[in-house]
Amino acid sequence: MLTYTIRRLLLSIPTLIFIAFVIFMLLELAPGDPMASMPLSIPPEVRQQMREALGLGEPWWIRFPLWLNQFFIVEPQYWIDAAFDTNFADGAQRIISFQSRSPVFEVIAQRLPQTLWVVAMSYVVGVLIALPIGIISAYKQYSVFDNAGTFVSMIGFSVPPFFSGVLLIVIFSVQLQWLPSIYDTTLVVNSWDSFKQQLLQMIMPVMVLALQTTAQVSRYMRASMLDNLSQDYVRTARAKGMSESVVVMKHVLRNSMIPVVTVIALGIPSIFGGAIITEQIFKVNGLGQLLIIALQGSDIPMVMTITFLLAVLIVMMNLIADILYGILDPRIRYD
Repeated sequence: MLTYTIRRLLLSIPTLIFIAFVIFMLLELAPGDPMASMPLSIPPEVRQQMREALGLGEPWWIRFPLWLNQFFIVEPQYWIDAAFDTNFADGAQRIISFQSRSPVFEVIAQRLPQTLWVVAMSYVVGVLIALPIGIISAYKQYSVFDNAGTFVSMIGFSVPPFFSGVLLIVIFSVQLQWLPSIYDTTLVVNSWDSFKQQLLQMIMPVMVLALQTTAQVSRYMRASMLDNLSQDYVRTARAKGMSESVVVMKHVLRNSMIPVVTVIALGIPSIFGGAIITEQIFKVNGLGQLLIIALQGSDIPMVMTITFLLAVLIVMMNLIADILYGILDPRIRYD
């Protein structure tokens, strides 16, 4: 397993470089100019100096290797210097945002906790709800519970976040006035009252994102459970006198989790995509809102870094899913 993991990590390096190149070229060919938002009163020669200061005067075959060096070498050196009080970076040029003129990773670090509060919690809640629904729906196929679970899943698949988010705001914020419609990112949790306020403002964005996760994972869980419940080893286990709970929870569930692991692992990056819309609706000052602002301002370093971090997350989740296969099914070998 260790050899397989190391081999996959080494193979992921050229994969990520190719992904970075595709993202870079897409942004390079996309319309828009970071200088378009500057006042028209700026003289042309000053505007040209500003373009060169932003690094826009160099061709792409110079800027792309420079960005790779900054992302994979310079930025980790700054992290090491901050953690261990060393001087590996020695003042090397970091990835700088065109809009804020601040290091991109510092801006991301400021926004990341807000996104994790919402995204991580919604994904955990969605998976914890989806797994029991899928298991019970499969075991009690065509029952009232199964039909209700199918109905909820259809709603989760069909209703987009921008509609469900607005609907929740109208019901719980405008009509009932139970929950705040705007997420207060300046809230500091230092007391019981502030903790309750944090929970209240998290309910609606978490519900919107968790609905999609629950719909997807529960359907995969149900289908996988149904496939395994009809296998010969289940009938054999029952014939040996094993209790139904042991048959379902120990044998069927473990085998059924193998394909579901892929859905759960690969769903983590996709939930960040859904957070882009949800953060705009509830005014969460997170990575999704930061990406929208960067796209509107043609902030290429910021857009490039955020999208590439999502690509890294996808590659890592694929690797984690493959490793979990071997843990869940001892028959799988990576020799």
